[in-house]
Amino acid sequence: MADGGGEVAAVPPSGAAGGLSNGAGGILAQTGNPLSRKLNKILETRLDNDKEMLEALKALSTFFVENSLRTRRNLRGDIERRSLAINEEFVSIFKEVKEELESINEDVQAMSSCCQDMTSRLQAAKEQTQDLIIKTTKLQAESQRLEIRAQVADAFLSKFQLTSDEMGLLRGTREGPITEDFFKALGRVKRIHNDVKVLLRTNQQTAGLEIMEQMALLQETAYERLYRWAQSECRTLTQESCDISPVLTQAVEALQDRPVLYKYTLDEFGTARRSTVVRGFIDALTRGGPGGTPRPIEMHSHDPLRYVGDMLAWLHQATASEKEHLEALLKHVTIQGIEENIQEVLGHITEGVCRPLKVRIEQVIVAEPGAVLLYKISNLLKFYHHTISGIVGNSATTLLTTIEEMHLLSKKIFFNSLSLHASKLMDKVELPPPDLGPSSALNQTLMLLREVLASHDSSVVPLDARQADFVQVLSCVLDPLLQMCTVSASNLGTADMATFMVNSLYMMKTTLALFEFTDRRLEMLQFQGSLANLPNLDSVALKAAMVQFDRYLSAPDSLLMPQLNFLLSATVKEQIIKQSTELVCRAYGEVYAAVMNPVNEYKDPESILHRSPQQVQTLLS
Repeated sequence: MADGGGEVAAVPPSGAAGGLSNGAGGILAQTGNPLSRKLNKILETRLDNDKEMLEALKALSTFFVENSLRTRRNLRGDIERRSLAINEEFVSIFKEVKEELESINEDVQAMSSCCQDMTSRLQAAKEQTQDLIIKTTKLQAESQRLEIRAQVADAFLSKFQLTSDEMGLLRGTREGPITEDFFKALGRVKRIHNDVKVLLRTNQQTAGLEIMEQMALLQETAYERLYRWAQSECRTLTQESCDISPVLTQAVEALQDRPVLYKYTLDEFGTARRSTVVRGFIDALTRGGPGGTPRPIEMHSHDPLRYVGDMLAWLHQATASEKEHLEALLKHVTIQGIEENIQEVLGHITEGVCRPLKVRIEQVIVAEPGAVLLYKISNLLKFYHHTISGIVGNSATTLLTTIEEMHLLSKKIFFNSLSLHASKLMDKVELPPPDLGPSSALNQTLMLLREVLASHDSSVVPLDARQADFVQVLSCVLDPLLQMCTVSASNLGTADMATFMVNSLYMMKTTLALFEFTDRRLEMLQFQGSLANLPNLDSVALKAAMVQFDRYLSAPDSLLMPQLNFLLSATVKEQIIKQSTELVCRAYGEVYAAVMNPVNEYKDPESILHRSPQQVQTLLS
């Protein structure tokens, strides 16, 4: 160790130290030398457990590199100088830190001053802009209210106003096309017009009235444009097979809200289709179908029944087609009286063909092709009148009126023909043939009647109409026949007359039995026709017979056979009288019924038979 002089004591070599430890050390220890104790303490120290010593040695090893006497003697000074250098370095570095801190402090002071200045300025600005802030707040609130009002206004406009595009659609040019968007815009106008009524119940009546007036004007403008377009479209429907477009159907549906425009549109459609039907009818009469098939109807004018039938069949088909076109046009129309509209327009469409149809049918009828053909034509007209009325309805259209007039004309000339034939029968009455069979005039007339009745049975006219015609036909033919037969047989004897009348009535009966609706006439023929016109059955003969019958009633026993008085059995006698009385009453009842029947043509029958069958039975009982 270093002494007071500052020098470090020499450290003995390790060998010497060892010797000292073993020899002199024992001696020093034993003598209690302080140096010895200190040395022993150093020797006994465990360096591996002394961290501070280890750190000191570690630091010492960085600059103590040579273990010599000189370095050991200068170690203290080296350590102090090193310590001084370290302290000087620390002071230098800390000085820089201090200078930086002072700079920072100056900056902080400057920032603090700046902040104070800004705070002062802000406070002053705040005081100066307080009114501006209040105004700004008010303006913001007002802006929010205005924004809400703007939203309400936008909603109001979208609800009760049209867009510019929609206005353009409704106010478009007259020649402009009508599209689906037009009907959407028109529907929106109608909804606005209905919805604006709500405003009239609020404090917005002025706005409501203005909007309602505006929508009403728009509606009228739109309907006027729609009507002009529909009118133009209808004028183009001049083809035989017209195609009704969906847009035109929608247009008519929309126009039903304006009855006048709706009716004018239907009139325009009817006028266009009327000219088409007339042209088609004339072409069918004179030119025929496309390529000549079917052939022109007038090529069959030599066959009256087919000629009239072809014309009526064409009209029936054309009427059905026109009704289909009308139904397609009006399929979305929901107003009341739609069927009347269809019937009225159909009547207008078919009216144009009535004149050429009437002229041609009149020519056929006036030419008098024969009773049978006239009757067939009459039935044909009646059938088509019934069929076409099922299409156009029961309204008195001109076409139905024309067909009915032709039916009545043909029917009239038919009965005139039958009446003329009957009158000819009475002009020259033939004598009965030698075999007392039916005469040739009777056979010819019955053959004519058979042909008429055969066409009557095959007719497609309704049953009630056929039955009414049947009664008139039989009356027109059978009554003159019976009269002819009676006059023809008037010059014969009683037996020959009865034979001839039975044969003639049998021929009439067999002819009538083949057809329907003849039961009543057959029953009348069963009574041999009109009894008042038969010989010995007229009113004078019957009155004379009744005088004889009254004598019998006054004394019936006077005519009893004398042989009855010889009968032993009173019961048998009474039974014979009773049965004969019943036969007399039954015969009188038949005569009474025949005389009272108007068919037998007895004038004032009560003056002929003044007693009823009950009275006669009472007198004889």
